Amino acid sequence: MPCGQENPSRYTHVWKPRPVSEGPRMQRDPGTCQLRAPLKRSRILHMALMGTSDPSSGAEASQGKPFLLRALQIALVVFLYWVTSISMVFLNKYLLDSPSLQLDTPIFVTFYQCLVTTLLCKGLSTLAACCPGAMEFPTLRLDLRVARSVLPLSVVFICMITFNNLCLKYVGVAFYNVGRSLTTVFNVLLSYLLLKQTTSFYALLTCGIIIGGFWLGVDQEGAEGTLSWTGTLFGVLASLCVSLNAIYTKKVLPAVDGSIWRLTFYNNVNACVLFLPLLLLLGELQALLHFAQLGSAHFWGMMTLGGLFGFAIGYVTGLQIKFTSPLTHNVSGTAKACAQTVLAVLYYEETKSFLWWTSNMMVLVGSSAYTWVRGWEMKKVQEEPSPKDEEKSSMGV
Repeated sequence: MPCGQENPSRYTHVWKPRPVSEGPRMQRDPGTCQLRAPLKRSRILHMALMGTSDPSSGAEASQGKPFLLRALQIALVVFLYWVTSISMVFLNKYLLDSPSLQLDTPIFVTFYQCLVTTLLCKGLSTLAACCPGAMEFPTLRLDLRVARSVLPLSVVFICMITFNNLCLKYVGVAFYNVGRSLTTVFNVLLSYLLLKQTTSFYALLTCGIIIGGFWLGVDQEGAEGTLSWTGTLFGVLASLCVSLNAIYTKKVLPAVDGSIWRLTFYNNVNACVLFLPLLLLLGELQALLHFAQLGSAHFWGMMTLGGLFGFAIGYVTGLQIKFTSPLTHNVSGTAKACAQTVLAVLYYEETKSFLWWTSNMMVLVGSSAYTWVRGWEMKKVQEEPSPKDEEKSSMGV
């Protein structure tokens, strides 16, 4: 008998009203004859980030592969994320504060990277439309109504990337991780102020470790005579904007049909437009006209490479989450920050005190502990039966 059809002679259908407490009705997949539950919003967001038709499909596909192949894939993806992220930081430091360039136009550097990302998104969309079997990429058409809907997020996005680059301009790469370490603390604070979500004692304790590491790092930078209060302030503002960006992203995603690539496209288009008056007001266009290496192919090559890394970091981040998990991604990011700090100290031939290294370790341990605590709490909530389930079991249902 064909899939999806039943023999009417086997039983008689009796219509019954569905109870209010009954969960979501299962749906039959006509292609596989399997039952599946309707997608929740969190799963839709996960699908948008991963680029899969079902968030469980990636896990099911990976389970069917040999262990060595899966281990090799995971190692390659994590390595790709590390190389892309660390290279982007060192390259941006070169563009923003290199003695050989002597280019004091941080807003223009950020604007150009947004322009490269916009062109890449549009180019990949056109290529996918011309060669539908070769690659998958959403169709991107500029809609002014959608652009206006994304505008509040774009303002936060502009502040985030601008403060990130300004922090990197004024502080060293070795201190960059500590200077931007308060993102987790702002996540907890904004969750309480905006979403009225409370945080457990253990999570707050990890935030205290992060704050302690931040202040110790600031103190040690000052003791060594390398502290930039301007760069530290930009780092704190960047951390705040990263937290706000995560909150606004969840609100704006429905306007772009849950597509991360469409959101990236509209964010960078809005950023390119909003950066133009800033370039005029801050006089960076005038400074760029007097730049000695304006016609240098090396300079524009490095600028374009920075834009490519800025575009690639979003892709490899999603790729790492897809092949591992959000928890593993956070742990990988923390380990990457540690490796980045060590590489920066070695590359720039810096000498740091024991307390300076202690501040970095406090930030890294606090961030890792917060990730572990939140993951443990979420797992505990999922394993505990809901009050409705307990009521049903007590009634013998």
